[in-house]
Amino acid sequence: MTRTESRLRRTLGVRDAVVVGLGSMIGAGVFSALGPAARAAGSGLLVGLALAALVAYCNAMSSARLAALYPASGGTYVYGRERLGDFWGYLAGWAFVVGKTASCAAMALTVGTYVWPGQEHAVAVAAVVVLTAVNYGGIQKSAWLTRAIVAVVLAVLASVVVVCLGSGQAEAGRLGIGLPSGVGGVLQAAGLLFFAFAGYARIATLGEEVRDPARTIPRAIPLALGIALAVYACVAVAVLSVLGAEGLGRASAPLAEAVKAAGVPALAPVVRAGAAVAALGSLLALILGVSRTTLAMARDRHLPRALAAVHPRSQIPHRAELAVGAVVTVLAATVDVRGAIGFSSFGVLAYYAVANASAWTLSPAPRSRVVPVVGLLGCVTLAFALPAASVAVGAGVLAVGAGAYGVRRWAGRGGNS
Repeated sequence: MTRTESRLRRTLGVRDAVVVGLGSMIGAGVFSALGPAARAAGSGLLVGLALAALVAYCNAMSSARLAALYPASGGTYVYGRERLGDFWGYLAGWAFVVGKTASCAAMALTVGTYVWPGQEHAVAVAAVVVLTAVNYGGIQKSAWLTRAIVAVVLAVLASVVVVCLGSGQAEAGRLGIGLPSGVGGVLQAAGLLFFAFAGYARIATLGEEVRDPARTIPRAIPLALGIALAVYACVAVAVLSVLGAEGLGRASAPLAEAVKAAGVPALAPVVRAGAAVAALGSLLALILGVSRTTLAMARDRHLPRALAAVHPRSQIPHRAELAVGAVVTVLAATVDVRGAIGFSSFGVLAYYAVANASAWTLSPAPRSRVVPVVGLLGCVTLAFALPAASVAVGAGVLAVGAGAYGVRRWAGRGGNS
């Protein structure tokens, strides 16, 4: 291994890893996923949330076992490559890099929408540039900023829960546990809500920068997931108790509208500011995760080898981070991708399907295979329960990646013949 391809520096402990996972999960989902999920599931929203949490738990346990065994940058790209073969690792990495790059741009535009409506693109570009610069300064600076963002977001969410549940407008009857939209609606809601849990993957993709990974990662992943689930459940119950499933499904900014309905409209601007901060946290973690998977794929020549360089002083994948930042900046400046990333949820579920299949190979004992099997079946079920357009685009993206892999392998054999 050359100097430019040296290993990354291990500086993250359990607390830092948990914070990185929380920053990604809470920012990606709680302010945006509840409305679409309520439209799909109706009063079965909480059932959909529980189902998404079950699949996420299985994925988390599979990822934790694999990350302890393969503590390198790249997450499921590495696990699939090592346990299933080069193609499956590549496909997982392709789904992650392409889907999450679009998600980065969408999250940047979400920041712009909350901060300065009408100038979304300019704010989005500024956000990407600033966060790329933070990441370039080293993983510890990113962890410190994420810690501050998570603290702010949790304080805002706690105020929403207290205001809603403490108001005279809250009614337990609005929770309506049931399946009025049918099993299909609940499964679709679970697929949409699963995206809100997917941030713990960032812990695994940073595996090369975690201290004592065999101990730290298996502890950090379930901790981050458990905290996120508790937060989501409290917020969902609070907002449902005030708006009901129908009102939640109609709301464009559910949490802000919930505090208005609870009789505290002065809190709505604070909630909107919290949403912008949460989106920043998610964007920060996304850039970290995509750049580390880009690094791993570049090491194996699936992406330009120059992107495998590691900075000699800060020991971060500086070229990969700059490349990801540049692509996201261009997208955020020129294209509105917020309505065009339905395939991201499909891609995330495909990514975790590979993780569960990889974990299944770790032990022949039936008891050890229960969690990976449940996780794999859950991922496949939720992926194909998504809206038809999301499935079609997601499958198309995977097909393009598989085709590119095939062409590259064919060209490689031709060059060696």
